Amino acid sequence: MARCTAPVNGHRSASAAANCPACAGRYGRNSGYSGFSSYSPSSYSPSLRSGDARSSSGGSSRSSKPRWSGAGSSVWYTPQQIRALTPVRDIVEDLAKKQPNLRDVFLCHAWDDRQGAAKELHDLLESRGVSVWFSEKDVGLGVPLLRAIDKGLANSRVGIVLVTPALLRRLPKEGIADKELSALLARERLVPIVHETTYEALREVSPLLGSRSGLDTAEEQWQTSRPSSQS
Repeated sequence: MARCTAPVNGHRSASAAANCPACAGRYGRNSGYSGFSSYSPSSYSPSLRSGDARSSSGGSSRSSKPRWSGAGSSVWYTPQQIRALTPVRDIVEDLAKKQPNLRDVFLCHAWDDRQGAAKELHDLLESRGVSVWFSEKDVGLGVPLLRAIDKGLANSRVGIVLVTPALLRRLPKEGIADKELSALLARERLVPIVHETTYEALREVSPLLGSRSGLDTAEEQWQTSRPSSQS
């Protein structure tokens, strides 16, 4: 069986993914992908993808919309995706009512991505009205980083882990990103976003995170409007 080259070389572009012996077939149809900005977000919840409920040949077709899908949304979901996302959505909506001052999202990312993919994702979410805890913005000079992260986790409704080749390299070294991830894995409010790598590569480094339902930027759209506390 062909092995994915992302953990070594990274899939930094669609063409790089197309040259991977394991991913060429899947990424070939996405050769126009150029980053987060190619998407057209329309509501807060991401279109989820899970390790055992992915949309592919022979998989379940997307034919359903959950109760929280916006009236104008063109995104459809599989029943498996709705089952995976609904409990997370329910928790977030409940927290929005009880603790309206919490941040919507805690963004966990590799240090290497702080001025690249992580900042791009942060800016995209905030432009859609989603409040994001982001270390580059929320940790001031002289503030102990681990303590600031601890407070950020405690004061956020849901955690997003931006999974990139850089994060996959960092996690085995048990640095800051590993500590963030360990704390997030203890919660049920966690969504991985795989960017320029694969779920297969993620599971080799973190089987627990790789088993969570999440988003793949090479295949999916996400929607990014703030969840209403009135819904």
